Amino acid sequence: MLEIRWHSRAGQGAVTGAKGLADVISTTGKHVQAFAFYGSAKRGAAMMAFNRVDDKVIMNHEKYMEPDFVFVIDPALVFTSDVTVNHKENTIYIITTHMSTEELAASQPKLAGKKVYTVDCIKIAQETIGRAIPNTPMLGAFMKISGMYDIEFFKESMKRILGKLPQKIIDANMLAIQRAFDEVK
Repeated sequence: MLEIRWHSRAGQGAVTGAKGLADVISTTGKHVQAFAFYGSAKRGAAMMAFNRVDDKVIMNHEKYMEPDFVFVIDPALVFTSDVTVNHKENTIYIITTHMSTEELAASQPKLAGKKVYTVDCIKIAQETIGRAIPNTPMLGAFMKISGMYDIEFFKESMKRILGKLPQKIIDANMLAIQRAFDEVK
């Protein structure tokens, strides 16, 4: 079973991102879950979202997991929350930050020796979508790191999911996904 934990602040799109990822995965015949845990229901409060993916029915509905991937879409949470809690030896971290992977690992000792990728999803979202909602760029980075789906298949699936939005917003999200895919290091 593949498990993903998102670290975010309420309002940054982690729940929407987790649900969007689940929607894409569900079209490929896999079983998937997407859910969230809010510490406080206020905009800006730290929160987590989760995905589980498996070939068979998922009976586990707990928020506890030992994630294969950890997405951190608010860079401050690397320093204010323990994003490494319950990690596995091979957990992969994708963190939005303006710092290089080396600078980030040096500034947060808990990340030392871990498999960490960085990409500035907030900057990408601001420059493409016009708002600091870094969920779709994070998914673009995930497609690159995981190789789960071809990026063109993923973008076409996301166009369907975002279909109720104005075309301008859909196009901006496609640019954000592609940029994060190209820029993650």
